[in-house]
Amino acid sequence: MKKLLLSTVIAGAALTASAQNPVKYTIKAGATFPTYSTPDVEENGVSSNRLFYAGITADVPVGGVVSIQTGLMFVGKGAKFGASGTEEGKTFRGTLKQNLMYLEIPINAVLNIPVGAHKIFLGAGPYFGMAVIGKNKLTGTLTSGGLEENFSESDDVDFDNENKRPDYGINALGGFQLSNGFNIHAGYGFGLANIIRSSEGELNHRVFSAGVGYSF
Repeated sequence: MKKLLLSTVIAGAALTASAQNPVKYTIKAGATFPTYSTPDVEENGVSSNRLFYAGITADVPVGGVVSIQTGLMFVGKGAKFGASGTEEGKTFRGTLKQNLMYLEIPINAVLNIPVGAHKIFLGAGPYFGMAVIGKNKLTGTLTSGGLEENFSESDDVDFDNENKRPDYGINALGGFQLSNGFNIHAGYGFGLANIIRSSEGELNHRVFSAGVGYSF
Protein backbone atom coordinates (compact mmCIF):
# COMPACT_ATOMS: atom_id res chain seq x y z
CA MET A 1 0.00 0.00 0.00
CA LYS A 2 2.82 2.37 0.90
CA LYS A 3 4.61 1.57 -2.37
CA LEU A 4 1.42 2.22 -4.34
CA LEU A 5 0.90 5.54 -2.54
CA LEU A 6 4.52 6.57 -3.16
CA SER A 7 4.24 5.68 -6.86
CA THR A 8 1.05 7.73 -7.15
CA VAL A 9 2.70 10.76 -5.52
CA ILE A 10 5.76 10.51 -7.81
CA ALA A 11 3.60 10.15 -10.90
CA GLY A 12 1.49 13.13 -9.84
CA ALA A 13 4.58 15.24 -9.24
CA ALA A 14 5.96 14.32 -12.68
CA LEU A 15 2.68 15.26 -14.36
CA THR A 16 2.60 18.57 -12.50
CA ALA A 17 6.21 19.36 -13.52
CA SER A 18 5.40 18.46 -17.11
CA ALA A 19 2.34 20.72 -17.09
CA GLN A 20 4.36 23.59 -15.63
CA ASN A 21 7.27 23.10 -18.06
CA PRO A 22 5.86 21.63 -21.28
CA VAL A 23 8.06 20.70 -24.21
CA LYS A 24 7.98 23.47 -26.82
CA TYR A 25 8.07 22.65 -30.52
CA THR A 26 9.29 25.15 -33.10
CA ILE A 27 8.79 25.12 -36.84
CA LYS A 28 11.51 27.19 -38.49
CA ALA A 29 12.78 28.14 -41.94
CA GLY A 30 15.10 30.65 -43.52
CA ALA A 31 18.16 31.27 -45.66
CA THR A 32 21.65 29.81 -45.38
CA PHE A 33 24.83 31.46 -46.60
CA PRO A 34 27.27 28.55 -46.68
CA THR A 35 30.91 28.43 -47.67
CA TYR A 36 33.92 26.19 -47.16
CA SER A 37 36.99 26.55 -45.00
CA THR A 38 40.03 25.28 -46.88
CA PRO A 39 43.79 25.88 -46.65
CA ASP A 40 43.70 26.88 -50.33
CA VAL A 41 40.96 29.50 -49.94
CA GLU A 42 42.87 32.20 -51.86
CA GLU A 43 43.98 29.86 -54.62
CA ASN A 44 40.50 28.38 -55.12
CA GLY A 45 38.57 31.64 -54.76
CA VAL A 46 35.96 30.16 -52.41
CA SER A 47 32.96 32.37 -51.58
CA SER A 48 29.55 31.94 -49.95
CA ASN A 49 26.52 30.50 -51.69
CA ARG A 50 22.83 31.09 -50.86
CA LEU A 51 20.45 28.22 -50.07
CA PHE A 52 17.74 27.49 -47.47
CA TYR A 53 16.88 25.49 -44.37
CA ALA A 54 13.66 24.20 -42.80
CA GLY A 55 12.70 21.87 -40.00
CA ILE A 56 11.29 21.35 -36.54
CA THR A 57 12.92 21.42 -33.10
CA ALA A 58 11.83 20.52 -29.58
CA ASP A 59 12.91 22.41 -26.46
CA VAL A 60 12.93 20.27 -23.32
CA PRO A 61 13.17 22.28 -20.04
CA VAL A 62 15.85 20.97 -17.68
CA GLY A 63 15.63 23.58 -14.95
CA GLY A 64 15.19 27.30 -14.55
CA VAL A 65 15.84 29.14 -17.80
CA VAL A 66 17.85 26.30 -19.40
CA SER A 67 16.52 23.84 -21.96
CA ILE A 68 17.90 21.21 -24.31
CA GLN A 69 16.96 21.70 -27.94
CA THR A 70 17.06 18.99 -30.58
CA GLY A 71 15.17 18.25 -33.78
CA LEU A 72 15.47 17.44 -37.45
CA MET A 73 16.58 20.05 -39.97
CA PHE A 74 16.96 20.10 -43.77
CA VAL A 75 19.97 22.36 -44.32
CA GLY A 76 21.55 23.74 -47.50
CA LYS A 77 25.35 23.84 -47.56
CA GLY A 78 28.12 24.24 -50.14
CA ALA A 79 30.01 27.13 -51.70
CA LYS A 80 31.04 28.90 -54.91
CA PHE A 81 34.44 28.49 -56.56
CA GLY A 82 36.12 30.62 -59.19
CA ALA A 83 36.80 28.43 -62.25
CA SER A 84 38.97 29.02 -65.31
CA GLY A 85 41.01 27.03 -67.81
CA THR A 86 42.04 26.52 -71.42
CA GLU A 87 41.55 23.39 -73.50
CA GLU A 88 41.80 22.81 -77.29
CA GLY A 89 42.11 26.55 -77.92
CA LYS A 90 39.01 27.38 -75.87
CA THR A 91 39.23 29.48 -72.71
CA PHE A 92 36.65 29.13 -69.95
CA ARG A 93 36.08 31.58 -67.13
CA GLY A 94 33.21 31.33 -64.67
CA THR A 95 31.88 29.92 -61.40
CA LEU A 96 31.33 26.46 -59.99
CA LYS A 97 28.49 26.23 -57.46
CA GLN A 98 28.26 23.17 -55.22
CA ASN A 99 24.85 22.82 -53.54
CA LEU A 100 24.47 20.15 -50.87
CA MET A 101 21.35 19.36 -48.83
CA TYR A 102 21.77 17.70 -45.42
CA LEU A 103 19.46 16.09 -42.92
CA GLU A 104 20.83 17.38 -39.64
CA ILE A 105 20.23 16.73 -35.93
CA PRO A 106 21.33 19.53 -33.56
CA ILE A 107 21.69 19.07 -29.79
CA ASN A 108 21.92 22.48 -28.14
CA ALA A 109 21.92 23.77 -24.59
CA VAL A 110 19.75 26.90 -24.69
CA LEU A 111 19.57 29.80 -22.23
CA ASN A 112 16.14 31.50 -22.27
CA ILE A 113 16.29 35.06 -20.89
CA PRO A 114 12.88 36.65 -20.11
CA VAL A 115 12.29 40.16 -21.45
CA GLY A 116 8.89 41.10 -20.12
CA ALA A 117 6.43 38.69 -21.79
CA HIS A 118 8.99 37.89 -24.48
CA LYS A 119 12.42 36.26 -24.37
CA ILE A 120 15.92 36.28 -25.79
CA PHE A 121 17.46 32.86 -26.37
CA LEU A 122 21.10 31.87 -26.82
CA GLY A 123 22.49 28.40 -27.33
CA ALA A 124 25.27 26.17 -28.57
CA GLY A 125 26.08 22.50 -29.03
CA PRO A 126 27.07 19.78 -31.48
CA TYR A 127 25.30 18.76 -34.66
CA PHE A 128 25.37 15.62 -36.77
CA GLY A 129 24.35 15.56 -40.42
CA MET A 130 24.13 13.37 -43.51
CA ALA A 131 24.09 14.64 -47.09
CA VAL A 132 21.05 13.40 -49.02
CA ILE A 133 21.52 15.16 -52.37
CA GLY A 134 24.10 17.35 -54.10
CA LYS A 135 24.50 19.26 -57.36
CA ASN A 136 27.46 20.86 -59.11
CA LYS A 137 26.63 23.69 -61.53
CA LEU A 138 29.25 25.29 -63.77
CA THR A 139 28.39 28.60 -65.47
CA GLY A 140 30.48 31.16 -67.31
CA THR A 141 31.78 32.21 -70.70
CA LEU A 142 33.66 30.18 -73.32
CA THR A 143 35.99 32.11 -75.63
CA SER A 144 37.38 30.72 -78.89
CA GLY A 145 38.79 32.54 -81.91
CA GLY A 146 37.68 35.89 -80.57
CA LEU A 147 34.10 34.69 -80.17
CA GLU A 148 32.48 34.49 -76.74
CA GLU A 149 29.48 32.41 -75.71
CA ASN A 150 27.71 31.61 -72.48
CA PHE A 151 28.26 28.16 -71.02
CA SER A 152 26.34 26.16 -68.43
CA GLU A 153 26.27 22.54 -67.29
CA SER A 154 25.40 20.61 -64.14
CA ASP A 155 25.79 17.14 -62.67
CA ASP A 156 25.21 15.26 -59.43
CA VAL A 157 27.81 15.36 -56.67
CA ASP A 158 29.78 12.10 -56.64
CA PHE A 159 29.43 10.82 -53.08
CA ASP A 160 31.11 7.52 -53.98
CA ASN A 161 34.44 8.94 -55.15
CA GLU A 162 34.69 12.66 -54.30
CA ASN A 163 32.50 13.81 -51.41
CA LYS A 164 31.69 12.19 -48.07
CA ARG A 165 28.09 12.22 -46.87
CA PRO A 166 28.59 12.53 -43.06
CA ASP A 167 29.16 15.91 -41.45
CA TYR A 168 29.48 16.99 -37.82
CA GLY A 169 30.53 20.07 -35.95
CA ILE A 170 29.51 22.77 -33.50
CA ASN A 171 26.76 25.30 -33.92
CA ALA A 172 25.66 28.46 -32.12
CA LEU A 173 22.29 30.17 -32.21
CA GLY A 174 20.48 33.21 -30.90
CA GLY A 175 17.21 35.01 -31.36
CA PHE A 176 14.23 36.90 -29.99
CA GLN A 177 10.82 35.35 -29.40
CA LEU A 178 7.52 37.16 -28.90
CA SER A 179 4.96 36.04 -26.36
CA ASN A 180 2.74 34.69 -29.20
CA GLY A 181 5.47 32.20 -30.24
CA PHE A 182 6.82 33.94 -33.33
CA ASN A 183 10.59 34.45 -33.37
CA ILE A 184 13.50 35.63 -35.45
CA HIS A 185 16.80 33.84 -35.12
CA ALA A 186 20.28 33.40 -36.55
CA GLY A 187 22.91 30.71 -36.28
CA TYR A 188 26.36 29.61 -37.32
CA GLY A 189 27.57 26.08 -38.05
CA PHE A 190 31.27 25.32 -37.67
CA GLY A 191 31.97 22.05 -39.46
CA LEU A 192 34.71 19.78 -38.15
CA ALA A 193 34.42 16.95 -40.69
CA ASN A 194 36.52 16.88 -43.85
CA ILE A 195 33.82 16.33 -46.49
CA ILE A 196 36.10 15.32 -49.39
CA ARG A 197 37.67 11.91 -49.89
CA SER A 198 40.99 13.16 -51.28
CA SER A 199 43.91 12.75 -48.89
CA GLU A 200 45.55 15.85 -50.40
CA GLY A 201 42.86 18.38 -49.56
CA GLU A 202 40.37 19.44 -46.91
CA LEU A 203 36.97 21.15 -46.98
CA ASN A 204 34.98 22.02 -43.86
CA HIS A 205 31.52 23.53 -43.83
CA ARG A 206 30.92 27.04 -42.52
CA VAL A 207 27.24 28.03 -42.52
CA PHE A 208 25.60 31.30 -41.44
CA SER A 209 21.80 31.19 -41.30
CA ALA A 210 18.93 33.52 -40.50
CA GLY A 211 15.21 32.97 -40.45
CA VAL A 212 11.89 32.95 -38.65
CA GLY A 213 10.03 30.40 -36.55
CA TYR A 214 6.87 29.67 -34.60
CA SER A 215 6.81 27.89 -31.23
CA PHE A 216 3.82 26.04 -29.84
